[in-house]
Amino acid sequence: MAASHTDLDRGRRAYRETAWLAAFQALSAADDAAPLAPDDLEQLARSAYMLGRDEAYVAALERAYTIWLEAGHVVRAVRCGFWIGHSFIFRGERARGAGWFARAERLLDSCPADSVEHGYLKIPRWLEAMGQGNYERGAELTAEAVAIGERCGDPDLLWLSSDERARALLYLGRDEEALRLLDEALVAAAAGDLSPVVTGIVYCNTIGFCRSNYALHHLREWTRALASWCERQPEMIAHNGLCLVHRAELLVLEGDWDRALELARKTSERFASGALNQLALGESFYCLGDVHRVRGELDAADDAYRRASEAGRDPQPGLALLRLAQHRNDVAEAAIRRVVSERTLPLARVRVLPAYVEIMLALGRIELAHAGSRELDEIAAGWPREAIAAMAAHARGAVALAEGRPIDALVDLRLAWKLWATLDARHEVARIRARIGLACRTLGDEDGAVLEFDCARKTFDELGAKPDLAWVSGLGNAVAPSAAPADAHPLSGRELEVLRRVAAGKTNRQIARELFISEHTVARHVQNIFRKIGVSTRTEAASYAFAKNLASSRGQF
Repeated sequence: MAASHTDLDRGRRAYRETAWLAAFQALSAADDAAPLAPDDLEQLARSAYMLGRDEAYVAALERAYTIWLEAGHVVRAVRCGFWIGHSFIFRGERARGAGWFARAERLLDSCPADSVEHGYLKIPRWLEAMGQGNYERGAELTAEAVAIGERCGDPDLLWLSSDERARALLYLGRDEEALRLLDEALVAAAAGDLSPVVTGIVYCNTIGFCRSNYALHHLREWTRALASWCERQPEMIAHNGLCLVHRAELLVLEGDWDRALELARKTSERFASGALNQLALGESFYCLGDVHRVRGELDAADDAYRRASEAGRDPQPGLALLRLAQHRNDVAEAAIRRVVSERTLPLARVRVLPAYVEIMLALGRIELAHAGSRELDEIAAGWPREAIAAMAAHARGAVALAEGRPIDALVDLRLAWKLWATLDARHEVARIRARIGLACRTLGDEDGAVLEFDCARKTFDELGAKPDLAWVSGLGNAVAPSAAPADAHPLSGRELEVLRRVAAGKTNRQIARELFISEHTVARHVQNIFRKIGVSTRTEAASYAFAKNLASSRGQF
């Protein structure tokens, strides 16, 4: 018995110090010697949760639930029942989760009407409402829970419900109010006002909300705060995986790809246990795929996207962009069309529409690319986010360039450049500057074009973006049209006629009408041109035509 008390004291102390592995081991040893009291079982459960040991977490809570109920402490039993149900729901076992919530609801009839547990059991109801897209009802239920948390002095309920209320408000377009709530929740979490489990949930939920709503400045702050919290608890497993993958995603955006690869690999290798880390696992592989793809490491990207899919993460739109890079154009088109048709919510469509526009432009489906760009504009009007505005402006500029409207293209591309620059998105900025160079060249400003190409090339070189570097290096080193021999090309006469019209920004349908051939034949000629001159997009083909003095039958555009 003495050993049990020693283990129990050691476990309680380790719990207070957030030494989760030591707490779990000592409390488990004490439990083996003599069954723990329900308070200590709850500490054992939380220690297991922080270590990503979901089964041990639920098992300890179930035992605490039974003891509390048998002792007549119904309120404490209801609280345990809620967290058990929450765990099952989060792990995808909805029937078991709903069963525990129903059991807790039934027990609430014998609880005081003003107990805080009434607030906790609003959580499954608002999760259901918001899962169905009913954010008005979600906002109502979270407001009711906030009031209960304030009245009962329960900070966990108060900030869980405040955090979820912010999510509902974000989707309802009430940004200022939502972000104010999120910032206040950050202060509560960072100050240590919440229990360890709820602190982690608030951090991860809020980062998820900011990420899905493209609130990138807030996303950076929250991710830094989460990283600091995780670093103070090196034994914690539960939230570390998501923290690392969110940091990796930001590093991808900022262009620190080596560090992003390091964190994404660490996530997949070390943090694979627990429901939260299962989510992180798929995201980490997707992040790996994106970095390998833009670096030109296509086989490695293919493998990473496959592993993301195996972990339950849809590998799109990255996989479709990879297929485009592999010149598997039919596969890329089918995939991106399918993905766009499946996504119905505006912010979900934002994640795939830029890739859709890029692929459609590469395949000469300029009218479809224009439609995708127009939809991005509509979403950007309703969701005032810098990142969404930048994506919309970039798409408009790319489409305008493909349609032969270089002045319009420059206006939009320079706006996109400015917006992405404020977000430190180096790769996006470089891609845009390369397109600005193409617009300058189309207008006859070769000096301006080369300056833009040089800036883009320097960034691509620093990032290790080999495909982009090879492309823009060719553009920057292109011989001026007047000095290039018009017959230095591998194209047939008909392919040359098609290329000239591609360089003029004409669609496959327009080219078919002018040449009195079918659109299918035009598409076949375009693919043959791409293969022969070593490019994968119409913009690249147009640049080749200008560089080789092929953009018109007279050798001048």
